[in-house]
Amino acid sequence: MTYSVTRTKNYHYVIGFVCVVMLILLILLPTFLGKASLRLATEMAGYMALAVMWNLLAGYAGVMSIGQQTFVGIGGYALFILAGFSGLPLIPSILSAGIISALFAIPVGFILFRLNGAYFAIGSWVIAEIFLLLTAQSVWLGAGSGMSFPTAVAKSFGNSTERAALFWWIALTIAIVAFTTAYFWLRSSRGLALTAMRDDETAAASLGVDITRNKFAVYLLAAAIAGMVGSVLFLGKLRISPTAAYDINEWTASIIFIVVIGGIGRLEGVIIGVFVFFTLRYYLADFGTYYLMALGAIAILMMIKLPKGIWGIVYEKMEIEIFPLRRNIIQTQKEKPSHH
Repeated sequence: MTYSVTRTKNYHYVIGFVCVVMLILLILLPTFLGKASLRLATEMAGYMALAVMWNLLAGYAGVMSIGQQTFVGIGGYALFILAGFSGLPLIPSILSAGIISALFAIPVGFILFRLNGAYFAIGSWVIAEIFLLLTAQSVWLGAGSGMSFPTAVAKSFGNSTERAALFWWIALTIAIVAFTTAYFWLRSSRGLALTAMRDDETAAASLGVDITRNKFAVYLLAAAIAGMVGSVLFLGKLRISPTAAYDINEWTASIIFIVVIGGIGRLEGVIIGVFVFFTLRYYLADFGTYYLMALGAIAILMMIKLPKGIWGIVYEKMEIEIFPLRRNIIQTQKEKPSHH
């Protein structure tokens, strides 16, 4: 008998068609929604991109960073400086914000990757707080009160309705880039290395996998995406401040909640997690600190009762993947009986 290895199944062609239709609808979303709804959709797309990257970091590379707000803040401030005060066009400014965030991630990562486990997590948070303090002390960045995006430059992007549509399309593009990059990364030889690292780092290293190099590469990618997300979301608010830019609750705790609820190590889980998070935020945000307590309680219950997340349960029951990553061995030809 002969066998072959494949990732796709027949139902994936149907899923692919549905995804194309949904993408077209998402592109046309400004024709259906008002400004407020588009701003919410833009925020959801940004959170989705951040969650995909944190899922790649923690779910595959084993990097438990609680300091990704560092790069969200750097990207936001970079956009305000480049597009708002230096006259650089919007799209190059957003791309530059991602590159600048990745460049900052190089020395930060050089320090952090000397640490392991809980020390890495705490170190990433401490570095984010250092950036917050440095930004708050920088007068040219507006110090503690922050910066407002120049009104004249904002108006050059169109009226408020046109700006809402533009920012949505940019955020949607970043989310798609995050998903597709993570997807094809995981399907490549690098993805195989990450999967081996996730299962057993010691065994992966013994087989020649460069653990630190692979983790560092994912860390730089996550920093770049976080920088671009920060640039778009703060541009939509037309204002940025140190406490908002480096807010651990907003940019890290919320993202971890999304990944845990959807299923860590599952790309599909991010989509579910985002909708669950924003639904809970809509109904519970008026309860103040009780809202954060409720999110924490739900996350703890999920980790105890459903550690694989919502999509993990779906996969166990139905064995369905929207993003096919698992390799399946199928029989392609039966052995012909021999005649004597």
